[in-house]
Amino acid sequence: MRAPIRLAVGLLVQALLLVAPTRAADAPPGPVLQTIDYANTRYAPLDRIDAANVKDLRVAWTFSTGVLRGHEGAPLVVGHVMYVHTPFPNTVTALDLDREGRILWRYAPRQDATVIPVMCCDTVNRGLAYANGRLFLHQADTTVVALDPETGRALWSAKNGDPGRGETNTATVLPVKDKLIVGIAGGEYGARCHLTAYDQATGRRLWRAYSMGPDPDILVDPERTTELGRPVGRDSSLRSWEGDQWRIGGGCTWGWFSYDPALNLVYYGTGNPSTWNPAQRPGDNKWAMSIFARDADTGVAAWVYQMTPHDQWDYDGVNEMILTDQTVAGRPRRLLTHFDRNGFGYSLDRATGELLVAEKFDPSVNWASRIEQDPASPAYGRPVVEPRYAPEAAGEDETTTGICPGALGAKNQQPAAYSPATRLFYVPTNHMCMDYEPFRVRYTAGQPYVGATLALHPPPGAEHTGTFIAWDGAAGRIRWSIPEPFSVWSGALATAGGVVFYGTLEGYLKAVDARDGRALYRFKTPSGIVGNVTTYMHRGRQYVAVLSGVGGWAGIGLAAGLTDPADGSGAVGGYAALSRWTAPGGQLTVFALPE
Repeated sequence: MRAPIRLAVGLLVQALLLVAPTRAADAPPGPVLQTIDYANTRYAPLDRIDAANVKDLRVAWTFSTGVLRGHEGAPLVVGHVMYVHTPFPNTVTALDLDREGRILWRYAPRQDATVIPVMCCDTVNRGLAYANGRLFLHQADTTVVALDPETGRALWSAKNGDPGRGETNTATVLPVKDKLIVGIAGGEYGARCHLTAYDQATGRRLWRAYSMGPDPDILVDPERTTELGRPVGRDSSLRSWEGDQWRIGGGCTWGWFSYDPALNLVYYGTGNPSTWNPAQRPGDNKWAMSIFARDADTGVAAWVYQMTPHDQWDYDGVNEMILTDQTVAGRPRRLLTHFDRNGFGYSLDRATGELLVAEKFDPSVNWASRIEQDPASPAYGRPVVEPRYAPEAAGEDETTTGICPGALGAKNQQPAAYSPATRLFYVPTNHMCMDYEPFRVRYTAGQPYVGATLALHPPPGAEHTGTFIAWDGAAGRIRWSIPEPFSVWSGALATAGGVVFYGTLEGYLKAVDARDGRALYRFKTPSGIVGNVTTYMHRGRQYVAVLSGVGGWAGIGLAAGLTDPADGSGAVGGYAALSRWTAPGGQLTVFALPE
């Protein structure tokens, strides 16, 4: 096979078709984020489009990205300019909304194409962020770039990892005060992952907190950092690993970040421990599969909670942390709500890390019967695992069947939304199970370090593999649900108009009533939607926008042209029927009401 052409890793700004620049006066006073707000609610306080008139939505305009593969994330709108990103090679295009989407400039980074096969689950990127007059991009090759939003010129860049060791990026970034919070991927390659803060103005690294290792490396205070109200103690991570396995321990940070300015805490989750074969890594493997709350200035952890100790299922804990203020058991609480891949919806006190609610948000979940919620129990906060669905109990080279959810989780990275009007969370979910066979694997830097094969399939008797649900986070129960033929891999959006939007893998943009889930509108876009729906105002008119381009883990078969059912960690076989509904593409579709 012909060796791939190695392109010099670096930055190349293509300032193409430069016309009217953005204006500083147009820029908003605060950050513009993929999460819409620091609390990660994905709630837009816009109501021109509402439950009564959403049925009249029409396509206002479209834009082809010129790139295939999975289009996750959403465009950003700053003033009169929309910034659109793509999967690898992570092109950024600035579009003038005053001139029918005319291209202002295009940034085309030059990256080594050998990063593509190292990326676990498609070449996706979850988008840009804007703050303090800068546009921020984290590329697949882990290069973090600050761009001039007026010209697309690179202001600075920093290397956050090494693709040669399996370290890549798919996530967005979070600007907080003068810092830029950045994660990393690579758990399937034995990377030892971390969260890092860079100076927004210069790109200088300010702090880095690893997910596992010695206390100074993971930035914990043995006496002041707590888990469920108790100090974590000295060497909390090292004591949970055998020997020096923590050095290749995973715990990656490729999901979403949120921030509470009042507490000055950044919240995020960590991913699977390496390898997927649990027999090769005895112990709880802290702090993989955990929620961290860290001081934004120092990076030191205020509290941490491990949801899935000694993970045996690849239930990464990286899904978003949604911050709300609600009453639980008659007491006002500052909540953090998290829908984990393991199928449990958690609500914690975000100031203290106290566990308040942990209930199943998919009825098929069977790997654990419940989460122990009695603070007096020595097992407080731990799952009660069902041995028949624990691969380690069966042993290496043996297949454990019927585990629910599958490795892609009852919910993956596709973000939920929250409406303060209904006090409900709107959650895109997967309704899939798996058969799991662990095997012994040897670590080699830059090579896959997985150690398991699996097959994905719907639960017994199920006719659908996805559900869109409304979740009562305070009570821990489903209020209503909408079955979908395929996993809902698109991020939800709730609006002040009483409408909730989401996309489907077949390519439909859908709008439902926030109160009861009643269908209000749908439109078929050219390719499957794995992007996150967003909305914005321009010249007094509200628009809804979504990227379509099938891909991500669920759509990797179509996106990468894979045919072996075992490829994509079983996703190719699990979603084989998707090829009859959609095809690869890359398009932005913008909707509005008739003028």
